[in-house]
Amino acid sequence: MIISRTPFRISFFGGGTDYPSWYGKNGGAVLSTTIDKYCYITARYYPSFHPTKHRIVWSKIELVDSGDDIAHPSVRETLKHLQIKEGVEIHNAADLPARSGLGSSSTFTVGLLHALHALMDKPVTKMKLALDAMHIEQDLIKENVGSQDQLAASFGGLNKFTFGGASDIGVQPIVLPDRRLEALQNDLMLVFTGFSRTASEIAEEQIKNSHRKERELRTMHSMVDKAIDILRSDGDLNDFGKLLHETWILKRGLSGKISNPQIDDIYEAARNAGAIGGKLLGAGGGGFMLLFVTPEKQARVREALKNYTFVPVKFETEGSQIIYRQNGSA
Repeated sequence: MIISRTPFRISFFGGGTDYPSWYGKNGGAVLSTTIDKYCYITARYYPSFHPTKHRIVWSKIELVDSGDDIAHPSVRETLKHLQIKEGVEIHNAADLPARSGLGSSSTFTVGLLHALHALMDKPVTKMKLALDAMHIEQDLIKENVGSQDQLAASFGGLNKFTFGGASDIGVQPIVLPDRRLEALQNDLMLVFTGFSRTASEIAEEQIKNSHRKERELRTMHSMVDKAIDILRSDGDLNDFGKLLHETWILKRGLSGKISNPQIDDIYEAARNAGAIGGKLLGAGGGGFMLLFVTPEKQARVREALKNYTFVPVKFETEGSQIIYRQNGSA
């Protein structure tokens, strides 16, 4: 038996420039970090005495004889991609809900790939995990997803990801002094808007609009380096929060499906209570909102949004890991 643990991510800047249809012609960049909330995948070979070949447990329980009959698209296509012929049992468990803007679908695919590679006793690099997850989601499942989430889940940590084409993807860790990194972490609040959405449907409209939103996307791209400069300086970290506000204004204008009146009300209430900036995470439409709030004003923001759930998070640096093998070694 194998258990993989793969982190969810917070994307700060550059989201929208990581879609292949955009960065193949224009390039792209994203600044993101992974957090201490995880997707856990348990995988083992399914004993042959069971009446069905495969058992897949997620929000459903699937008992099927053929991999082609598996309803979960990532499981179905990953088993095909890895050419696994044996019966398998796969369980999914996660710290946070799916379809909530934290890259959960890619986190699942990366964690599944990692677990199955370990099950087959085949070493795999972090970059291969990410690239294979992109291939499965973008080419095999044909989801409207970008390329940042797979990298974040695989590598972990605070990174700048650059995109210049399918064969030109870069990973640049952003190394900060411990005090600076802790200060950034302490200024962030994660609040659940109370509803989830299907990212691919929202992203589809954004992708279609990209040719009419070149100015906005190029500006969002340029914000990545501006944000990194702020983090690496010893200047006022509140400038990072102000830049988050600017990118949210741009992002919500990329598609009419990204925001809605309830999301706008949440953000306005947070700003009125002292939040400097923030943004809805992921493709939009719901899920988690990230807020930049100095510690002395966070109680006011919690009170203003007392009907919503806040989730405490810390940064993590390890990326996808195999945390258990059948023999007990990690």
